[in-house]
Amino acid sequence: GTGQNGELEYYTDQRNAAMDGSGHLVMEARKEATAGSSCPSDPLSGSTTCQYTSARMNTGASFQFTYGRVEARIKVPKGNGLWPAFWMMGADFLTGRPWPYNGEVDIMEILGKDVKTAYSTVHAPAYNGGGGIGSPYKLPQSADFSADFHTWAADWNSKGITFSLDGQTVFTLDKEQVEQTRGPWIFDHPHYMILNLAVGGDWPGPTDATTPFPARMLVDYVR
Repeated sequence: GTGQNGELEYYTDQRNAAMDGSGHLVMEARKEATAGSSCPSDPLSGSTTCQYTSARMNTGASFQFTYGRVEARIKVPKGNGLWPAFWMMGADFLTGRPWPYNGEVDIMEILGKDVKTAYSTVHAPAYNGGGGIGSPYKLPQSADFSADFHTWAADWNSKGITFSLDGQTVFTLDKEQVEQTRGPWIFDHPHYMILNLAVGGDWPGPTDATTPFPARMLVDYVR
């Protein structure tokens, strides 16, 4: 089905994700029309079609956990409208608790139009969407994230979450401080991991003639 946030992609079951023969998972966004009930409807024909397909994978049915170190080594794509992400969702989302009450921990988001900036953010009822608690950060010498693999990690325990990039801390969230300044901390329960490559949407903006398709997000490992 499609993503939220005004995104344009249709997530297929399997055909947009494959191994590349060198040990990497390839998540590929393609420009190809696909019919789906959750796609935008054409005002003239009434048919519902998405112009892009992509991949999203999650561990909701296979692996949920509370606390620990979550890490992935990823090479992101570059291009206007692309939106790769590595994140966690509160597992009670799967049993009907609505977002953002289940909690969302975005370990890595990058906008393809600015591949020199990455973001780590958390979302809860008291702070979500544009009001989520997060931080942008860059590589040394403002290098291009899409030029190579980088390792994003979150160390998560009952006291908070520490986000790191290539072994260097980039952002620390202290539960006590968040509760004193922003509102309830709702992350002390099982979560599952998600990897996806979104296309378009309110935050990354639209694709254009320069956006490369197919666009590929490569994942070396998730631990």
